[in-house]
Amino acid sequence: MAGRRWGRRERALLWGVLVAAWEAAWGQLRYSVAEEMPKGSFVGDVAKDLALDLPALRDRGVRIIDRGRTQYFALHGKTGHLVTAERIDREQLCESAQQCVLRCELIAEGDMKVYGVEVEITDINDNAPSFKEIELEEIISETTAPGSRFPLAEAHDPDVGRNSLQSYELSGDEHFSLAVQAGPGGDQRPELVLAKALDREEAAFHELVLRASDGGEPARTGTARIRVAVLDANDNAPVFSAAEYTVRVAEDVPVGSTLLTLTATDADDGTNGHVKYSFKKITEKASQIFQLDSETGAITLMQSMDFEEADSYELEVQARDGGGLFDTAKISITLTDINDNAPELTVSSALSEISEDAPSGTVVALLHVQDRDSGANGEVRCSLAAGVPFRLEKSLENYYRVVTTRELDREEVPQYNVTVRAADGGSPSLRSSAVLALRVLDVNDNAPVFAEARYSARLAENNAAGALVLRQAQPNTDWRFSQTQRPGTSGSQNGEEGGAWPNNQFDTEMLQAMILASANEAADANSTLGGGTGTMGLSARYGPQFTLQHVPDYRQNVYIPGSTATLTNAAGKRDAKATNPSGGNKKKSGKKEKK
Repeated sequence: MAGRRWGRRERALLWGVLVAAWEAAWGQLRYSVAEEMPKGSFVGDVAKDLALDLPALRDRGVRIIDRGRTQYFALHGKTGHLVTAERIDREQLCESAQQCVLRCELIAEGDMKVYGVEVEITDINDNAPSFKEIELEEIISETTAPGSRFPLAEAHDPDVGRNSLQSYELSGDEHFSLAVQAGPGGDQRPELVLAKALDREEAAFHELVLRASDGGEPARTGTARIRVAVLDANDNAPVFSAAEYTVRVAEDVPVGSTLLTLTATDADDGTNGHVKYSFKKITEKASQIFQLDSETGAITLMQSMDFEEADSYELEVQARDGGGLFDTAKISITLTDINDNAPELTVSSALSEISEDAPSGTVVALLHVQDRDSGANGEVRCSLAAGVPFRLEKSLENYYRVVTTRELDREEVPQYNVTVRAADGGSPSLRSSAVLALRVLDVNDNAPVFAEARYSARLAENNAAGALVLRQAQPNTDWRFSQTQRPGTSGSQNGEEGGAWPNNQFDTEMLQAMILASANEAADANSTLGGGTGTMGLSARYGPQFTLQHVPDYRQNVYIPGSTATLTNAAGKRDAKATNPSGGNKKKSGKKEKK
């Protein structure tokens, strides 16, 4: 038996670990902490739950982002613990909600990952039941029959569960007792019950004490004093025109507007027929928004409403005549949402530069978008500007990743300013945008390229010395080389004597190709052909013979002063061959040019 019990415990522990690991793997962490804990209190071990050692936690740039107005949590860098950043009051944040959950995000910038964090704020018994008014007054006619009931003011306790309001007690005299009715929402409603007939001549007033208690340990209590005034007979009570009033208004209704005018009638005359209106049940927040005229029954707006903070209000109103008789009515005020919030688009993490050979699908930014409106007004569509090599990918909840769709080309576009746009579904639609500046880093992905696949030139055989000049048709640019040493024979067929310029077509084309290739490489800062500033590097054979004097475009004409030599490209040479097929004899071609 002991072995089986231990096996169950092990399985339960393993199951808990698997659940925690499953939640972390799906980007969700859940913790709980009691309210009113001091700043810096432990909430959860983030480093352990994400399986991160402390150096990795710092290196990956892990941080907490709280989208609310107040930062309630922080990440302790030395321990990897999630701690409270402020003292948290559950009642202030969640009022009377049964469950209070705060949400934030944990972002690892190094991995471009985001984890949702939910922290439940548990209640403590830090509030006692209290009455809105501690001095209450009831007016009851002496003709009122025993057993009649009169609703009393309810106590309010913002705590939840056992820590909230649990019971009422009444003390005073024998004429009254207490009854407690259960409301439709499970709330307790105290009623004053007339246990014995009143006699005004015997006693004009009765003093009672109403006590409310919660279920905490120890219990907290609140009290209110009730003064009952006994009056002469009042035959008719006020009656509202409806037991329940329903009002639907837009959240942007102007301050000072009248939302509803109540009407209660009383058939009595004089003071017994004069009706006054008052709120029977209203929350603290609603009392700051709505005002009730005690004489006219008009409910007006004292301050603006916000659908995103509260979408409905429920009130109870009482109409009481001068003789103490009354009637109650329920009022439901429902707000309709308008599109008054533009999408909020923020760049949670982004790169500032990227290599041009980064593979397709590289993440360059992490975006967060939210809209505080509801329904279609809160539905956000995101898009990128057209014509850029990036796309959006949906991440956790309201997060998007911007990724590349292909490799980039710095020589084509050295920098991108990517506009990310967000638009909601309202009419008209509200929009927002953000701009990502991304610089493309260069890699050595381009080789030198000849302007033409083949070049040709003709040189006069009597040109023994002189300067070789390459000219361009555009003004003020030329390549100029001075001859400091005569080249020897090329060693090819039909070569000339040592010290003479080559005058056959084969050697001339070879020399010309080397000159052009060296000029192209000399203009490139990354050239590996040798020849520093102002020098054009050549092959081992022709290298010492030429010095760069000026940097031009070298792809035009070549001539030798004192001769009729002219450079043409390969296409020109082919055209010449096509026109004159007999020009294939190189030696004859050279001599013909000399004549």
